[in-house]
Amino acid sequence: MQTLTGSAAGVPYTALPPEVDGPAPLIVTWHMLDAPRTDAAFAAALPMRGVPAWRVHLGMPMCGARMVDGRVDAVIELARKDALLAFLAPFARQAAEEFPAALEALRRQLPVDDSPVSVLGASLGGAVALRVLVTQAVAVRAVALVNPAVRLRTVVPLTEGLAGRPYHWTEEAHRVAEEFDFVARAGELAADVPLLLVSGEQDHPDLRADAAALVARLADAELVDVPELAHPLAEEPGLEPAPQLPTAKAVDEVLTRWFTKQLAA
Repeated sequence: MQTLTGSAAGVPYTALPPEVDGPAPLIVTWHMLDAPRTDAAFAAALPMRGVPAWRVHLGMPMCGARMVDGRVDAVIELARKDALLAFLAPFARQAAEEFPAALEALRRQLPVDDSPVSVLGASLGGAVALRVLVTQAVAVRAVALVNPAVRLRTVVPLTEGLAGRPYHWTEEAHRVAEEFDFVARAGELAADVPLLLVSGEQDHPDLRADAAALVARLADAELVDVPELAHPLAEEPGLEPAPQLPTAKAVDEVLTRWFTKQLAA
């Protein structure tokens, strides 16, 4: 299968074409910041072969082609400075805000049809997908999430190992955490957009609890648990395409069936 790489309005991407001729629907993804932590590595972990759509994997800020000096050191330094205000929230906010222009560019560059886009986000990429839904800046057909960051407040303690100290919560940090609490904001999500949430049975317990809470708040949402899946979908360092892990293959099969069904609806 041919893999295409490019840039859409300054956002790097890895694109996988469908096995059909002519214009096809579009699925756009945002990768996690754990492994796989680049668009190319994420495309290898979750290729979703067999889905009759273009799968375009966007690069997150300061990841992949946008890494500083080809290293993750700059990202780690931001996490140590302030995990929420300098790292998690700005990354998710930027990725969501640059999406409409990137989508317009993708529609010019690739033979995609004019139907609403479907989106997929994993880990912090899940927060991006949910923010796109809340802002309703673009029409979305369906959304899938894998081990998503549904509440950034829950993610912050998981980064404390990088800082070497407990996180210091300020008034601003609490306000930003509320902005990225998509359980509390579930009522703002488009009610007519079907949502699939894939949760690894070995993912962080608090992330799994948030996932279940979000699905419980939505009318058209489905929760699928994947045995033996922890948080990452690939082995470290997760920068380059790598052979698909068995757990990632299980996720890939779930996503492939679900997106194929949604596109046929």
